[in-house]
Amino acid sequence: MLQIDRWKRILIIGICLLGLAYAMPNLFYKRVEAHNDAITTIEKTGASTPELDAARAGWPGWLPSGLVNLGLDLRGGAYLLGEVEVAQVYKARMDALWPELRRALADERATIGAVRRLDSPDGTLKVSIGNPDQMARATEIARGFSDPVTTISGAGQQSLAITAEGGAMTIRLSDAEKAVTDDRTIQQSLEIIRRRVDEVGTREPTITRQGEDRILIQVPGIGSAAELKALIGTTAKLTFNSVVATGGNADAPTDPGQIVLPDAEREGVYYTLEESPVVTGEELNDALPSTDQNGLPSVDFRFNPGGARKFGAYTSANVGQPFAIVLDNQVISAPVIRQPITTGSGQISGSMNFDEANRLAVLLRAGALPAKLTFLEERTVGPELGQDSIDAGRIASAVGFVAVIVLMIASYGLFGVFASLALAINMGLIFGVLSMIGATLTLPGIAGIVLTIGMAVDANVLVFERIREEMKTARGPARAIELGYERAMSAIVDANITTLIIAAILFVLGSGPVKGFAVTLSIGIVTSVFTALYVTRLMTVAWFERARPRQIEV
Repeated sequence: MLQIDRWKRILIIGICLLGLAYAMPNLFYKRVEAHNDAITTIEKTGASTPELDAARAGWPGWLPSGLVNLGLDLRGGAYLLGEVEVAQVYKARMDALWPELRRALADERATIGAVRRLDSPDGTLKVSIGNPDQMARATEIARGFSDPVTTISGAGQQSLAITAEGGAMTIRLSDAEKAVTDDRTIQQSLEIIRRRVDEVGTREPTITRQGEDRILIQVPGIGSAAELKALIGTTAKLTFNSVVATGGNADAPTDPGQIVLPDAEREGVYYTLEESPVVTGEELNDALPSTDQNGLPSVDFRFNPGGARKFGAYTSANVGQPFAIVLDNQVISAPVIRQPITTGSGQISGSMNFDEANRLAVLLRAGALPAKLTFLEERTVGPELGQDSIDAGRIASAVGFVAVIVLMIASYGLFGVFASLALAINMGLIFGVLSMIGATLTLPGIAGIVLTIGMAVDANVLVFERIREEMKTARGPARAIELGYERAMSAIVDANITTLIIAAILFVLGSGPVKGFAVTLSIGIVTSVFTALYVTRLMTVAWFERARPRQIEV
């Protein structure tokens, strides 16, 4: 008999209502978006304003408030493709190694003689010793700073490659360590960029690795590529360095391990500094915009316990001596240490406005990029173009929807009406699922939805044609409908599983827009099968129980 158990009916109706409830906020997109933004801002700041309260009240809190996020091509925003200069990390590693190696070699000065760093290419540390006959001992000491490479491919290899020739020893990172360092640098850069972008409240950015040393950045809703570059393009590298000398010569002679940097505010003033910093910005716990004693914009910062200890020890041992606060290779301040600073906190002030102070605080909180990021490609998508894409997608979806409905009703009559109603529910379920998972809708994603509209009724066509065939042999319309759904099910499932496999492959192997297409197509396949096999069947059974027709026309 043609029947559906009560619990199945409740389950089918419940799934449909749940999906439509989660899809509903997208009909009031701007209002719900303002509601969500207001809640986020209030939770983040702990304070509220009448405007935020009004925005929060614009949508009932007991209703679902998830939205389908709009991608770069629909919302507008910025696109950047950057290349990470990983070679800078090699240089930083060697520069950081030198002070420790110098101390270790100095302890053996009676044996190996005087120790001096020689000029060498970036990423290479070259050291001479006074007694070349003891080079073996010096090399042994240097190898003490080498660690095993902890990867499968680098198993059995050391992190440092050390060679000796005459009275000079050359130290570089080994190939295995370079590979590990490259991967770590890219991952760190990805995380830092993500944190910087998240700090300014942009929605659903796409930040992914491409190739060995490139990063793709797509941020919907941001004004321009230049604005995005200003946010993430700088290294925001904060260090605290010892001051060796002050002068007006940018080319002042320096010893190995020393650098000359300009004053950020005073033109023609240069500082000779120890290249190895006392403390770095990576040891910051927090940075907040504030004002100094004169009421001018500034940035308050606080070190973590490790940084506080090092900063306290340095200031205690160097009272009366200047030290430099260096940001992005410019000395922004060079105060004299009047007393030990053991609290682990300090302040950066200078010629900046409040916007600049806030931006600097954001960059410092997010941390320093481990290496320079060179932008190879940049593109700005205006919001008008994004709106044009949305409008075009709406028109394409509406035209496809109406055409399918007309064709189904003309071909199958009342059963075509059932299929059309199921198609409308199917569209609601797709957007409901997209909202539930927080997916990002792109222009190819809209193409996937339009394709789903055409594919959604395919299962209904198979069922209805099967019912027509069964009408010729079955005993009555009820049995024909029942057999039509039962015998068409295997063909429907098999056909859609193959399409689902292809969609899964596109998602795994594709990138950006291809992934968006695969997501909407996959969701559309699942919801289409559900509505064709269960929703239309429920409609048909409900109608049949009321009408009890002796004959049906399909």
